[in-house]
Amino acid sequence: MKIIDRYITRELLMPFTVIAVILSTLFSSFSSANFLAGAMSESLGVGAMLKVVLLKTVIALEVLMPISLYVAVVMGLGRLYRDQEISVLRSAGVSENRIIFAVLIVAIPVGIASGLLSVFVRPWAYEESYLMSAQAEAELNMDRFQAGRFYGSEGKGKGNGRVVYIQTKDGAGKQMKDVFHYMNKDGISEIIVAKEAYQQEPIAGQRPQIHLLDGSIYRLMHSGTKDTVVHFEKLVYFTDSGNILNYRRKATATATLMKSDQPRDVAEFQWRISRPIATILLALIAVPFSRTSPRQGKSERSFYGAAAVFAIYYILSGLAQTWVEQGTVSRVPGVWWLYILMALFAFSLLSTGFRQKLFLRR
Repeated sequence: MKIIDRYITRELLMPFTVIAVILSTLFSSFSSANFLAGAMSESLGVGAMLKVVLLKTVIALEVLMPISLYVAVVMGLGRLYRDQEISVLRSAGVSENRIIFAVLIVAIPVGIASGLLSVFVRPWAYEESYLMSAQAEAELNMDRFQAGRFYGSEGKGKGNGRVVYIQTKDGAGKQMKDVFHYMNKDGISEIIVAKEAYQQEPIAGQRPQIHLLDGSIYRLMHSGTKDTVVHFEKLVYFTDSGNILNYRRKATATATLMKSDQPRDVAEFQWRISRPIATILLALIAVPFSRTSPRQGKSERSFYGAAAVFAIYYILSGLAQTWVEQGTVSRVPGVWWLYILMALFAFSLLSTGFRQKLFLRR
């Protein structure tokens, strides 16, 4: 890599790194605030909550990285134009294509990194995040209960709720004795008592569960219907209300999605593999919006235009994915029509004739 290429890439990498760190920090702070506002910290320890926030931030990087690069190109090249450094480079024989090449030196690795995050890290992070969130939101999560105390909660609907009591727990909080669980829902009361219980460690792909040993279930109908009593030696109690099953699509391996014909799976698959293309095209589109006249200084018009273009891309990206999910658009063209339009738009902005007309208007 020549000195000029290194210089331009450095001017792009510095704002890209700063912006990416700032956006990631803001996203992590927002996620942490949501957890605290939702009282999920009562179910998760500080370490586990930080892990969930980190997982969500990793998932968001596939979106934050293209945004950061887009803004970095506008700001980095914009500074070179305002300080007349581009004019000096032009007088030294550096062409516009050379500048675009330097942008691609940064955009291609960032696009590849975004693609790897989306294809491989995204499903793993979603699976881990959903598993921990389901465990934290569990109806009967023993991690939140202390021995020798009654815990009650109100459910949705009038008169619905539950009461939980545990006589003793071991130091790790996984082995329990003399467990009492009362639940009233839709006019039906259910009482579960067990001499022993233990909470199974969460396993990827499995719903969180508690194993109850040597107990009974009392089902009280309150409507003249016969009550029931069931005695059991072992009862597996799923604590997530089955909600974790709704999250399998985003946590599914990319290779599995590739073989699926379901519209939602197709949309998820195409979203993942389109991340590198989107990142590179956004960087190319940002190049024309960084151009300003040396005497003109900062061009607010350019920045407004860049913001408007990104907003349109963001809206169309969500729209394209939704159309595929709903079956409105088939696998082909899928979401690819958007990136064809982006490529045509980028090449038109970078073409010499269009560029001259654009700057003559300014």
